[in-house]
Amino acid sequence: MIKHTPFRSASVFAIMLMPLAFSACKKSKVEPTKERNGQVSVPATGNTKQTPTTNRVELSNDSVFLYAKEVYYWNAALPTYDEYLPRKYTNGGSNLNNYENNLFNIGKISGSPDYEPGYSSLKYSFIEDFNEANPQASVPNALAAVDTEGNGNDVGLRVEGYRTSETMPTVYSLFVTAVYPGSPAALAGVQRGWVIKKINGQPYGANISSELELAKNVIGNQSVTIEGTIYTGGVKGADFSKTLAKKSYKSSPVYKATTLTVGTKKIGYLAFARFSTLDNNTKAELDEAFAGFSTNGVKDLVIDLRYNSGGYINTAEYLINLIAPSNTSGKVMFREYYNNTMRNGQAGILINQPVTDINGNLIYDRGLGRNLTQADDDYSPEAQSVSFSKKGSLGSVANVIFIVSDRTASASELVINSLKPFVNVKLVGETTYGKPVGFFPIRIENRYDVLYAMFETKNSNGEGGYFNGMVPDYNAATSSENGFFDNPFFEFGDVREGYLAKSVSVIPGTAGSSALAAAKNARMSIREESNTSVSAMVMVPSKRNSEFVGMIKTPGRR
Repeated sequence: MIKHTPFRSASVFAIMLMPLAFSACKKSKVEPTKERNGQVSVPATGNTKQTPTTNRVELSNDSVFLYAKEVYYWNAALPTYDEYLPRKYTNGGSNLNNYENNLFNIGKISGSPDYEPGYSSLKYSFIEDFNEANPQASVPNALAAVDTEGNGNDVGLRVEGYRTSETMPTVYSLFVTAVYPGSPAALAGVQRGWVIKKINGQPYGANISSELELAKNVIGNQSVTIEGTIYTGGVKGADFSKTLAKKSYKSSPVYKATTLTVGTKKIGYLAFARFSTLDNNTKAELDEAFAGFSTNGVKDLVIDLRYNSGGYINTAEYLINLIAPSNTSGKVMFREYYNNTMRNGQAGILINQPVTDINGNLIYDRGLGRNLTQADDDYSPEAQSVSFSKKGSLGSVANVIFIVSDRTASASELVINSLKPFVNVKLVGETTYGKPVGFFPIRIENRYDVLYAMFETKNSNGEGGYFNGMVPDYNAATSSENGFFDNPFFEFGDVREGYLAKSVSVIPGTAGSSALAAAKNARMSIREESNTSVSAMVMVPSKRNSEFVGMIKTPGRR
């Protein structure tokens, strides 16, 4: 942190952009400073082929590469300008595609965890066009469902395919796994657990390989009529038909907050969709939830992050401080580790990125006699250190169980990793996404934000590096335990749901066997009611979706 001014540079961590989901940062209202011919400064060596140009695409392709050479976490592995020649990315069909292709190959050539063979987008870094109604998050050309500002622009359904036959591998059921609060679907009464059989009159459920991604795209991008069967607590009910008009709406990040009574235990349960900006009612909703936990005498928590791909770091910090014991205040929560170029104050290219307050206004430093830029910040781990500052009255939590999946990413993983040295933390579910890196936006053309993987976070013990994900203590993928899976027949907070039943069972002093028995008995009832081979129900792995994945570091902090 800069000592002479109360700002801390803006950064995004990944919340993967999935059910690409969110606008990653506050937008600067000013065009970044330009140098001669609109070109940024260039390295003194390895650059003889960058000739003057007024071509906008060439200039921006230069910028995408030259910024990476200084701010990308794996910048030391990148070639010189002359070896890379960034201006060759001109055949993508649109400027955004050109820049995305450029960035993708920067990640690929770095040999870093950002690039995974078989994928057409990077795991961590991405570019967003903030002129889009719902900017993309981590998947090129996909739009978000609900962004990190809490803005939705769809019908509000999250759906997944579950294989339901042991003998016919293509047969599946399309389940509603979440309904975004405030959305058209929520207002129409649609709930998690409903099975969709037709979309706009087209049947779904026969061939998962050809239908699932199409179904998700149709539901995510247009008004639809959905038909199917209602299930309540796993019990088959009436058929339904709902016409849902795509519209813009505001959505809460809280799916469910409640206190569960299991035996003599009071367990606080929070299902959290995303780390939305803290001043967008998120703080008030978290405060209300944890005040309720405190009033009800909660000593154990289950935090459900199974579909939470990240968001704002300061919101993650706030949740950590609500959970943390009272004696943690002042202790290190986590540190951010940038590349050596940035740590040593040698990322001079950042002079082209002005620092703005939360409203997008330039910040003037009287001591320096000029506006601040991102180059003025101190990127050493010591300066980029965050300490605990206890919030709320829930101060003596004994156990925290996190429900996780391969959608759990970035800011969600930051919460888990930061609490591990101070609380008894256990993970239930599946291996997480694996995104210990974050970023702040680099603005080009006053239209695109390039979000390079810039820094890695580590907790107070120096632990991090979970690029391959966090392996749960209780892993559904390797368990043969009946009922232990993400069971879409049950709502968030229903102790018969597989992951929640398992979470409750591992808290000392609970009647865990009874909770799991309830889940198993419920599955038997489902088999009888629905004629579905529930024992064969397995969620089908999907491609990276359009939800935001990452950690966003906000401007104007401290």
